[in-house]
Amino acid sequence: MKLGNRIFILIISFFSFNSIFLLAEDKIISSPLINLEQIKPSFEEIDNIDNNISESNIIQNKKRSSQNNSISSAKFIGLDKITAKTSEIIVNLGETTKFGPLEIKVLKCGKANSKSLNDKVAYLQVKDLSKNQDEKVFIFNGWTFSSDPSITPFDHAIYDLQLVNCSNS
Repeated sequence: MKLGNRIFILIISFFSFNSIFLLAEDKIISSPLINLEQIKPSFEEIDNIDNNISESNIIQNKKRSSQNNSISSAKFIGLDKITAKTSEIIVNLGETTKFGPLEIKVLKCGKANSKSLNDKVAYLQVKDLSKNQDEKVFIFNGWTFSSDPSITPFDHAIYDLQLVNCSNS
């Protein structure tokens, strides 16, 4: 075979091989779009069971039920990194407390099932209410551990929070 015949055969085989892909059906397979109105927010909202009941009545009922039970609270040590001053912060479950421009809300607090006896955990939400931050976004929303706060660290430029204990009053 001559060199010209080989090149001719290579060109024809190349085009015939690529023409298989040209005859393929063009389909775009995608997942269904998410409706953003149906996504629930990650922060706690007041559930309206009945439209006739106002939000203030729901809040008062929750406060009465929590007063009947023993009130749980979480104890934190707050550090101001600029002045190096520490403060003891006690936050009742479901209530908000301010530490500087931070608004701290503890949703759950208790003992972790682990080998260490003094391991306490708390689920907290922290908002930065300073003027340059968006008030609707949590700067921290998650679990924190008393034995090792670096597992899920609360990261802020000026303030630091560390869980000390959970207690029932």
